[in-house]
Parts: sequence; C-alpha cells; structure tokens
Amino acid sequence: MIIVVGYGYWGPKLVRNFLSCSRGEPVGVCESDAGRRARARMEFPPVVTFESYDEVLALGECRAVVLATPVSTHHDMALRAMQAGKHVLVEKPLCNNYQEARRLVEFADQAGLVLMVDHTFLYHPAVQRIRRLVEQGEVGQVRFIDSTRINLGLFQNDVNVFWDLAVHDLSIVQYIIGQSPVSVQAAGFSHMETHLESSGHLVLRYADGAFVHINASWESPVKVRHMLIGGARKMILHNDLDQNEPVKVYDSCVVATSQDARSKLKYDYRIGDVFSPKIPQIEALSNMAAEFVAATHGELVPVSSGSFGVELVRILEAADRSLKQNSSIVPL
Repeated sequence: MIIVVGYGYWGPKLVRNFLSCSRGEPVGVCESDAGRRARARMEFPPVVTFESYDEVLALGECRAVVLATPVSTHHDMALRAMQAGKHVLVEKPLCNNYQEARRLVEFADQAGLVLMVDHTFLYHPAVQRIRRLVEQGEVGQVRFIDSTRINLGLFQNDVNVFWDLAVHDLSIVQYIIGQSPVSVQAAGFSHMETHLESSGHLVLRYADGAFVHINASWESPVKVRHMLIGGARKMILHNDLDQNEPVKVYDSCVVATSQDARSKLKYDYRIGDVFSPKIPQIEALSNMAAEFVAATHGELVPVSSGSFGVELVRILEAADRSLKQNSSIVPL
C-alpha cells in the first residue's frame, strides 16, 4: 500500500495520480482532519483513510509513504517512515536544513530504501525535451538562464518565496546544467507579518561562466512562467503557460567579431528561424508518481533522488545566508 500523508492542496493531486499508476496496489490517505478524510473518501472512493501517522507506520502492508505536509515536518516524518522500513516520497523541498537533508539521504542509502523528492517539473515533457536539446549540443554552451515565476500566490507560513517558488526553477536549472553553482546571491523583501520574503531575485554563478537569474514572487497581479536558456549557438524559451507551444528554439545568438588585430572587439547579432518542437501532453505529476513506483520496485534510480534534493537545499540555505548578509555573494 502507498499512503499519501496530508490531504490539503497537493494531496488530492498526488492521490489521483498514484491511483492511476500504482499497478493495482492500494492507495491510502492519512489526514488528522476528519473533514478532509471524508472529502478524500468522497472524491476517491477506492482509498482507505487513516487518522494517525503512527498507525500508518505500524501498518505492515504499507510499504511507501508520500509526504504532502509542511516543509518543517519533512525531516522528522521522513526519518520515522524510513526507520519503519518504508520508502519515502517528500513534497519539495526535501527539508529546510542541509545537514538534516544529508542525514536523510545517508539513512536511506544505508537502509536500502528509496528517498525521492517531488520536484515535479523534472518530469514535465517540455523540460525533458529542453534537457535533451542542451545535452545534444543544439544550443551550444549554456551562457545564461533567466527565469521568471511570479503570480498572486499562496503565502506560506514556514518558508519564503525562494523555498516555495524559486525551488522549481532551481530544480530545472540543475537538471539542465548538470553542475552545482560556485556562488549564490539573493535579494528579497516582505510586507507580511511573518517577515518571510514574498518577492525576490536569486543569482547563481557557475565555474564555466554560466550565469543564472531567477525572479520569484507571490505578489504579482499576473501569472508568468518564463525561462530563457541562452546558448553560444541558439536560445530556448520555455513558457509553461503556453499549452500549444511551450518550447521555442531560436536560431539566434550574439557573436563577438573583430576585423583585425588592432580593431576593438565588436558584436554582431545572428537572427535565424524559430522552431517549436512537438511536446507530448502528459501530466508531469503522473510521470513523477510512476517513477516513484518503479523505483520502489527496484527498476530504476529516480531522477529527483534524495541526493538531487540535498543539493537544492544547500543552494537555498546559501540564499538565506545572502539575505541575512545584505545580499552579499555567498561562495559554495
């Protein structure tokens, strides 16, 4: 049995997808709120509901738990589940502390259990296509990535906008670039009583010269989901809100030119065709759930593994340090 713990905003989406890809294995819901348990039974009649997490962990037929709970609970709940011999999928981010995240990964490795993080966008067909284009050298060396993820969003009580929204862009960037940044710089502000940053900018620098800028906000009247990947040969625009053409490849770039040894360096612009590859209409969350099930059967190592999640927590912690140090550059 696979049991989804927490039936708030994300829980129903997880239940729906696990019911379709569990290979006939029962799916349950653990929720302390009686009203939400009743809603789960009404919306998904096949599920079995549980009130107590202790009851779930003691259940022999439960072999995996999916934590759709606040970030601050992830470490303790994931550790308890693995101590009870359960595979674990954790809603992003893995947890809010780098050392605790490392301990979770180490425990999972020692116990031979799957620890996976729900970085859903890694399983988006558009993002997977972009990664293949970069790996195949279609855009040349990645020079920069500029990403905007803003909306009039759901304010969180335990994490700032970087941990809640920008983490999506971070996961995509790390998936595409395939290396860790050498430094992190963050600037943000908040108008809320929690003093958690509700809007902000994140800058990552990489050893090969790549530069990444992420703009994230819960305070925008419009919803924007744009990511521009600039390469030495071509550029890619990913618009997550465009259902028909979410990926466009521009055969355009800036080229440095020089007429002779004595002339100053000049720049030229190469403007070519625009290509929009066909992207399958497959729900990313469905791909993610299917990969977790396959991983628990020993068929593969998940892309969004605990190790992948740990590195994102390390970057986000560095962003928090930068915020506290007046937006200074924090080496990694």
